Amino acid sequence: MHDLTIREIRTTLLRMPWPEDPWLAGHPLGPTRDLLVLDITTASGITGMGYLHLLNLPLHRAIAACIEDAMAPRIIGRDATAVEGIWQDLWRSTVTGGRGGVTMMAQSAIDIALWDIVGKAAGMPLHRLWGHVTSKIPVYGSGVFRDLRGDGMIAKAQHFVSQGFQAIKMQVAHIGDWRTDVQNVRRMREALGPDIEIMIDVNMGWSAEVAIHAGHRMAEYDVYWLEEPVLPDDHAGYIRCAEALDMRIVGGETHFGRADLKPFLENPRLPILQPDPMRGGLTELRKIATVADTWGMTIAPHLFPELNVHLLASIPNAGWAEQMGLLDDVWVAHPVIADGFITAPETPGHGLAFKPEVLADFVLR
Repeated sequence: MHDLTIREIRTTLLRMPWPEDPWLAGHPLGPTRDLLVLDITTASGITGMGYLHLLNLPLHRAIAACIEDAMAPRIIGRDATAVEGIWQDLWRSTVTGGRGGVTMMAQSAIDIALWDIVGKAAGMPLHRLWGHVTSKIPVYGSGVFRDLRGDGMIAKAQHFVSQGFQAIKMQVAHIGDWRTDVQNVRRMREALGPDIEIMIDVNMGWSAEVAIHAGHRMAEYDVYWLEEPVLPDDHAGYIRCAEALDMRIVGGETHFGRADLKPFLENPRLPILQPDPMRGGLTELRKIATVADTWGMTIAPHLFPELNVHLLASIPNAGWAEQMGLLDDVWVAHPVIADGFITAPETPGHGLAFKPEVLADFVLR
């Protein structure tokens, strides 16, 4: 038996350049990648790692301060296997100033690290620990960025197809008007043919009225889903879109946990939910997946396929993994993606470790 008493919690902030990958051109995520890395070490020497990549949100210092001031003192000395108890304690202790945002992200990093410890102590990958269902999950090529414009978007999508992806996701809204977006979808369908799924990401750029208007015109191009058509708190707008359009309306990446998603779970018009592990941790994602399965909804979590593959491989209502390649270069090893599928790894815990040179060269002081 391992002594899994939590002895140390350490946060490291990283700021690093983007990889020299021409296929990441056009991304809207700022000049650098900022990450928070959290290490939790137990009395027996097992260390679990959690991480946050908040894309272009400049909250890493605030989250690190939240962990140090509000959370670390509450979990030092506790057993790392008390994952649920720790989650509930951190939630309740910050509820008057939290319930989302910085506090939820802080406890998400802790939750990811705790599950890594539990998996390592058990000698099992998380998807085995949680109850394995399948090893391979379909994955779509994401990051057909709107800033690439028409021809550039088509070239990026064709690059994904050449790698074996059977589905791609393109962005609309925020640049130009909805008519241009419709034409881009038409051109994409003509370029890819009938056998490749086309997902569309609005990134909260429309009102429900515009989404319905544009969606009706996009429907003839066999759109697989329309993602985040409206702001996250506009639950009524989501439902209006789902009722008016003959296509899947999906969302959830900007919502914080079950509480934020409750209107969708109570009125299951969205067939697919896309929770983000940085907004609730793995504990909350597993609960969302269970409730969603009760209502016949599938799960296609936001980004982080190297982490989310464990969830998807252990639930009966797995949908898609999302591959954008934002962090592929930072890991010692990451799950294999080939022929349109991602394969769950068999390494204990979540199986992820940052390359030593990343941790040595890009510390933000």
